[in-house]
Amino acid sequence: MIPFLDLRKTNLQYSKEIKEAINRVVESGIYIQGDENRLFEEEYSNFIGTRFAIGCGNGLNALSLIFKAYKELGILREGDHVIVPANTYIATILSISGNGLIPILVEPDKDTYQIDSQKIEEAITPQTKAILIVHLYGQCAYTDKIGDICKKHNFILIEDNAQAHGCIIKGRRTGSLGHAAAHSFYPTKNLGAIGDGGAVTTDDPLIATTIRSIANYGSVSKNMFRYKGTNSRLDEIQAAVLRVKLKHLEEDNDRRKHIAKEYIKGIDNINIKLPVISDFDAHVFHQFPILCEKRELLMRHLENKRIYTAIHYPLPPHLQECYREWNHRHYPVTEYIHANELSLPISPVLTQSEVTEIITAINNWEE
Repeated sequence: MIPFLDLRKTNLQYSKEIKEAINRVVESGIYIQGDENRLFEEEYSNFIGTRFAIGCGNGLNALSLIFKAYKELGILREGDHVIVPANTYIATILSISGNGLIPILVEPDKDTYQIDSQKIEEAITPQTKAILIVHLYGQCAYTDKIGDICKKHNFILIEDNAQAHGCIIKGRRTGSLGHAAAHSFYPTKNLGAIGDGGAVTTDDPLIATTIRSIANYGSVSKNMFRYKGTNSRLDEIQAAVLRVKLKHLEEDNDRRKHIAKEYIKGIDNINIKLPVISDFDAHVFHQFPILCEKRELLMRHLENKRIYTAIHYPLPPHLQECYREWNHRHYPVTEYIHANELSLPISPVLTQSEVTEIITAINNWEE
């Protein structure tokens, strides 16, 4: 059997180091906001290439904290518009609407599945104040055109880097390209904890200080609260585990890229559309998405051979019940991707023989 993702096997690679890290925390007697969190923030900000990293509870919290900080500082206001890709995970959209801001959905490029920078300007309104790009599936969504638009209009550029830890474009890592970036360390991510976790990276000291305060109940000093904050902190055990796994992230990402190259070279089936990759450095392959108009038949075929896949994601945000006010809208590229996307297994522990088995099974499939 080839599972879609074997988290147990993934973490067993580093079990000795992980156990030592956990024991170190247990023996320290400090479980929140201790040395492990401080050191991880230092190491992760150095890795990403930003001045600051602030650990928090999860990826959605990270995004929400960014918007809340900009609102507290008066840079964003209730009702401001935020341009965002239409084909993203629901958390991206929730972070905007949850802060009283208005998501403005923009279609993706049909080949890269990233926000189509050619369509952004036509979505700009007088209320637009920010662009939130999502490095979906692990591929860099940033383009020079997006950067130029932000400079021209003085927009805030925020990155959703939940799926692209370690991705590089022109010598810079995603998470360091905008004014602030959100990161998720959910266990399935390229840099995954053994529970929930997240972080914000930024070069802006005021944003960093404000986010750190909001995430700690809004406190600026003990028992003194400037903001109506929340409780969103990265715990010491997760920070310790992430410090271990960060050391191996580049190696793990290289393995993902190798598997992706094998898929692209080996899969040859007229019913399958492979992802278009122009720069392998600008992709860390959190997922390997293919498009197939007979997706369910292909899934069943692979399951019969005990090869398991996943869908990212079955229904786009504008068709979800929670955004029923958008259900009448039509985003054809987004809807096509969501109706036909199928993610193949891709993880650092996938063996060469398993990769070959997957390729053979797909090539032998006839609708």
